[in-house]
Amino acid sequence: MVSAAWEDQFAAWAQSPSQTEAEKIEHAITAVRSALDKDDKLRSLTKVFVQGSYRNRVNVRLDSDVDIGVLYTGGTVLPEYPTGKTGADFGLVDATYRYDEFKNDLHGALVRHFGSTKVTRGPKAFDIHENTYRVDADVVPLMVHRRYGTDGSFVCGTELRPDGGGRIVNWPERLFDKPEWPSQHYESGNAKNSRTARSYRGGVRIFKKLRNRIDASGVGPAKPINGFFVECLVWNTPDACFVHNTWHEVVEAVLEHLAIYTSHISLCGNWTEVSGYKSLFNGDDNKRAQAAAFIVAARQHLAQ
Repeated sequence: MVSAAWEDQFAAWAQSPSQTEAEKIEHAITAVRSALDKDDKLRSLTKVFVQGSYRNRVNVRLDSDVDIGVLYTGGTVLPEYPTGKTGADFGLVDATYRYDEFKNDLHGALVRHFGSTKVTRGPKAFDIHENTYRVDADVVPLMVHRRYGTDGSFVCGTELRPDGGGRIVNWPERLFDKPEWPSQHYESGNAKNSRTARSYRGGVRIFKKLRNRIDASGVGPAKPINGFFVECLVWNTPDACFVHNTWHEVVEAVLEHLAIYTSHISLCGNWTEVSGYKSLFNGDDNKRAQAAAFIVAARQHLAQ
């Protein structure tokens, strides 16, 4: 049971970042857009947008690095074909501008604008270091990902390719005006927030802050659980869990549901990320066990 004594703390955690923090986040976004606007090659061939917790409005106070996607829109696509199909089946030809070239060009544009000491290249993204005017920003180079159906139809997400290899595909929101495409992450979260009288996003923030607090106390089960995974766990709980008069009742209902359903992969194996396009556990029982251990740790922490 979650004590009502936690109510004031939950109410504080449920709040979005302060106005000052929000302004510093907006300044980081504007600065990255300015860097691209100064580059003749990338200015007209990129779409700059906010993704991650800030875009999804589940970022928490004092934990608000902004995730900025820079999407190349010049024609290169990174496809995912049905089994047995190739690009030739869909009329695609080899691209002349590769992902690694785009990432190098983006790196150059950021360094010219911010200076080399303010830009750190990581395997996935560029870290634009904070100052008194803006927060840290992770600038992610992205290309359009197309998931094809056997009939030649497709939906678009985003893809990044880490320097060490591999492909990371995400579905942040409908990037183009295609109302026939199913909802993606932002729209799915927005719909759940509306259905729950805006309690869903507050609930996500509470659980992210709870995860941070448990991790800071040195309790192991919180370590492998990141904020995105917490958001997805909370999203997979029924809307009814959020329809309560107090935050401690919401937290108790969410914890109860998660404790039951993460107890065995057969109960949560069909859960997806918020977008609905990717499996949350993908048959990985170790990942399911990590989620279950985190829920146990959360309940123990709140019972203290």
